[in-house]
Amino acid sequence: MVKFENKKDRCKGCGLCIEFCPEGVLKFSSELNSLGYYPVKVIDISNCKACKFCELICPDSAIEVYKV
Repeated sequence: MVKFENKKDRCKGCGLCIEFCPEGVLKFSSELNSLGYYPVKVIDISNCKACKFCELICPDSAIEVYKV
């Protein structure tokens, strides 16, 4: 099982995590964060393999992925 934590108020909506996710688990939210950006959200956590590419590529350290 995987836990995905997105600190959405740190996210600037660059989309790097979406682009680099090999499983296509992420997409942009339709709601703005406090900075005025569309943060990412998880489409289906069951497809996440916890590769942590999203966590590593995020320039704002807005994502944490855990295996539980």
